[in-house]
Amino acid sequence: MTGHEGWEAANGRFLAASLEWLRLVLRAHLESRESTVDIPADKVTAAAREVADAEEISPPPALAVLAARLGLSRFERDTLLLCAAVELDPSIATLCARAHGDERMAYPTFALALAALPDPAWEAVSPYGGLRFWRLVDEPPQGVVSTALRADERVINYVKGLGHLDHRLTPLVTRLPPDAERGLPPSQQELADQVVRHWQAGTGTGAVVQLAGAADAAKQLVTAEAAAACGLLAYRIPASLLPARPAELDQVARLWQREAMLLPLALYLDVEATGEDGAASPVAGFLDRVTCPVVVATREIRADLAHRSLVLDACPPTPAERAAAWRGALGPGADIDGLAAQFALEVPAIAEVAAEAGGDPAVAWRACRARTRPQLASLAERLEPKAGWDDIVLTEPARRQLGEIAAQVRQRSTVFHEWGFGERITRGLGLSALFAGPSGTGKTMAAEVLAKQLALDLYRVDLSAVVSKYIGETEKNLRRLFDAAEGVILLFDEADAMFGKRSEVRDAHDRYANIEISYLLQRMESHPGLAILTTNLRTALDSAFLRRLRFVVEFAFPGPSERESMWRRAFPAKAPHTGLDFDRLARLPVSGGMTRNIALNAAFLAAADRAPITMQTVLDAARNEFRKLELPVRERDFTWEGAG
Repeated sequence: MTGHEGWEAANGRFLAASLEWLRLVLRAHLESRESTVDIPADKVTAAAREVADAEEISPPPALAVLAARLGLSRFERDTLLLCAAVELDPSIATLCARAHGDERMAYPTFALALAALPDPAWEAVSPYGGLRFWRLVDEPPQGVVSTALRADERVINYVKGLGHLDHRLTPLVTRLPPDAERGLPPSQQELADQVVRHWQAGTGTGAVVQLAGAADAAKQLVTAEAAAACGLLAYRIPASLLPARPAELDQVARLWQREAMLLPLALYLDVEATGEDGAASPVAGFLDRVTCPVVVATREIRADLAHRSLVLDACPPTPAERAAAWRGALGPGADIDGLAAQFALEVPAIAEVAAEAGGDPAVAWRACRARTRPQLASLAERLEPKAGWDDIVLTEPARRQLGEIAAQVRQRSTVFHEWGFGERITRGLGLSALFAGPSGTGKTMAAEVLAKQLALDLYRVDLSAVVSKYIGETEKNLRRLFDAAEGVILLFDEADAMFGKRSEVRDAHDRYANIEISYLLQRMESHPGLAILTTNLRTALDSAFLRRLRFVVEFAFPGPSERESMWRRAFPAKAPHTGLDFDRLARLPVSGGMTRNIALNAAFLAAADRAPITMQTVLDAARNEFRKLELPVRERDFTWEGAG
């Protein structure tokens, strides 16, 4: 027999002895009313001694534990036993009906408890007495003393020795299991140790820790580890599920606090939103009502909670810790520097990816990319990078700068961590760039080229859709975006929508517009990947903002030689064409984007005629493109009379 099985048997004997004592007490009460003495007083006393003897077990019986932890008096404990006994022993219900003198009243009442049980106390009837305050008995609808008392279902199960969580809380909570196999990396273990020390030293609301930051997985792992170190089970409740109505919030908080006093529990309260009104927040109201160990997980520090909590910043493992985890998972010979630098995965996730990859770093890289995609699916548009260096025509300075950007992405770990430059940078280690130039000059294609070379996903963000007229909403949109953007390249189209030149602040909206810009730049600087802004007009951007960007790449309108190169690249090798004069086509003042559109439309015109692509076909498509863009059209520029 295991220790738990032995305790269950002993708890059962205690309950049996308690029920026998209760039957004798009720029968003695009946006989005292009927002036008969079939139950000698010493028999009741002997039964009470048997209950006391049965209680001498370790751990104590569940009823005794409940009474001690919830501060019940002996009378309240006996009243609770009376209410539970009706469900455990049918004979108790019969005795209750006899005591009431009505066979329909086969249930206990406060009146019966006050009359029949030892040491009666009216305080037990109060809403602030333990029985009603902790919802151990169902709240009487009316006539508190004379209406039926029913023990709460969870309490009956607990008294029987069943330690599961209250069923009314289970829709709100999920378990946070600790990663006992791998543990935490040193930086996160230190956080967990701080949480443990604060919990052990704190009392009441002093047991609250606020873990701030965007690393949700890190916060959960730290909480689970701290709870395990304290012998506690950690459960997560999303703050969004907390009721807003005070009465309902009080019910949930009281149920949770009761469970935390009966079971070894810690709470992970997940607060994603940060804009709630201090004292009016359900989070603050909930924390006012609970005293168990709590971690409040926030994106940013909640000022309204700071006075009642220890505030810690939770971060993913450091690059060195991630490298060690990758090395342990993939083997010492694997090329893991890029994986560690680019993807801020937690140690358990690294182990999972490595197992899925079968030890192959290239497969692991693709698996890391795949993990980020669902998070960004609803926030940005994923672009499939198809263009390579041979597909794009650039000036030599622009090509050189793009090469430098790619090199900086690849060498982040070496420069920032191995060489120590990261210790000197205060604003963040992110890599941000501005691609400036007229429409169609290759800004988006250049981002595709970088994404393809670096084997990273590329997501395009329409800044005009992110910017909101409502104060504070733009920052929320950007926060959600950057929090989800792990190991990807972010391409912010149309930066002019937000980054216009700062003018004199005339009203609150002008002031908040500058706040939004500063917030975007701050998140770009701290983003672990590459963030790119595009603009058609560099002069429209304020120089103060440009100084905070690592690179500014100019995409000039192509000259004749660049246009000839673009035309030669515009037609796939499999596309049938004849007599194309690329030198003549290069005289058309078109951008790279226009070139691609014209070539594609010319191909459709030729395919419709079941003929190869010819110069006139291309010029016809070019004329249509110029008219679409409302550009000047001179017919002689779009007529082909042969070479010469």
